[in-house]
Amino acid sequence: MDWKEVLRRRLATPNTGPNKKKSEQELKDEEMDLFTKYYSEWKGGRKNTNEFYKTIPRFYYRLPAEDEVLLQKLREESRAVFLQRKSRELLDNEELQNLWFLLDKHQTPPVIGEEAMINYENFLKVGEKAGAKCKQFFTAKVFAKLLHTDSYGRISIMQFFNYVMRKVWLHQTRIGLSLYDVAGQGYLRESDLENYILELIPTLPQLDGLEKSFYSFYVCTAVRKFFFFLDPLRTGKIKIQDILACSFLDDLLELRDEELSKESQETNWFSAPSALRVYGQYLNLDKDHNGMLSKEELSRYGTATMTNVFLDRVFQECLTYDGEMDYKTYLDFVLALENRKEPAALQYIFKLLDIENKGYLNVFSLNYFFRAIQELMKIHGQDPVSFQDVKDEIFDMVKPKDPLKISLQDLINSNQGDTVTTILIDLNGFWTYENREALVANDNENSGDLDDT
Repeated sequence: MDWKEVLRRRLATPNTGPNKKKSEQELKDEEMDLFTKYYSEWKGGRKNTNEFYKTIPRFYYRLPAEDEVLLQKLREESRAVFLQRKSRELLDNEELQNLWFLLDKHQTPPVIGEEAMINYENFLKVGEKAGAKCKQFFTAKVFAKLLHTDSYGRISIMQFFNYVMRKVWLHQTRIGLSLYDVAGQGYLRESDLENYILELIPTLPQLDGLEKSFYSFYVCTAVRKFFFFLDPLRTGKIKIQDILACSFLDDLLELRDEELSKESQETNWFSAPSALRVYGQYLNLDKDHNGMLSKEELSRYGTATMTNVFLDRVFQECLTYDGEMDYKTYLDFVLALENRKEPAALQYIFKLLDIENKGYLNVFSLNYFFRAIQELMKIHGQDPVSFQDVKDEIFDMVKPKDPLKISLQDLINSNQGDTVTTILIDLNGFWTYENREALVANDNENSGDLDDT
């Protein structure tokens, strides 16, 4: 019998005994007791279907402590096995060659130019023949991504193959970097990345000429670029995803090319000539040969025209040891000044310019730094430029949201951050900006003279 019917009949039965009369509250309580009893019995029939609601699934697994050696070893071994399995899932050279052969065999006419094309029907046929490892690449989504302006609805075979190669390379590199992820949390600490690059050096022909005694300085130079740009909050770790997404790893692995041009090496931070240049500059500045740079020694950096006010701020804000700068701190300084258009570099310099630590530059901040430029102009026999004129130019260039304050984001959005910071910290940079029209005219005249000859 239905429990609702039983409850209804029970409540409808009159109390006939002489002392059985119940109050309204007692009747309500009895009704609730009976309801609870019958509802529980009815619910009990569905107990098994809702068993998993009784426990909360585990979602947090703590990392083994330093003294839990066995757990650490188990974690390392399991991660190594996992990464090996992932590595086996990738296409090897033989499978890539087979894929290229199949794609070339299924070209779709007509041939237009030198580009081999393939339509969707043949694309799927190749996918069926290529094997299980290739299945992920032969989807409608991938085909649509590579479909551009072909009137026959085809995609370029070369573009598709390059897409597959790039994906395979990214996964290989991800696995390679993950081997150095000691914590297994998807990021690399500074020591992890140092180990990765140190073991990578013998595989890069362009670094064959480096002395082994220089390896530690080279690794430090290379690692600082990753951390300067990819760790703006200075947490001491970088996501592996961020390393893969930026172009730095491409620049580093470009050194595998034995025929890399001299021009490419000079513009590549990771090349041997570049690393030797930066370290050589550091040694030349270090006049007392104590391995550290004082403020006076750093003042000779570049054209030796940076203001003392700016250099004071560098030594106030940056990590120093007994008032002197080590090589790692010097690398951050160089990266900031050589890449002033980049947000990370502007963030570094902005922190130095923000003397009141308010998160913005006001007229007082600008005047504080520009007065040092004016003093240097007097020392060099130049007529000082009016601060009011420079201040108006800076605000016109930046166009900040608040007409009285310049934030870091304002500098970045204006695309004039490099010009503004140069005006405030470097006399040579300010002179170049102030005489930009005359310099352009001279360049034009010189190029005209060369054309005449």
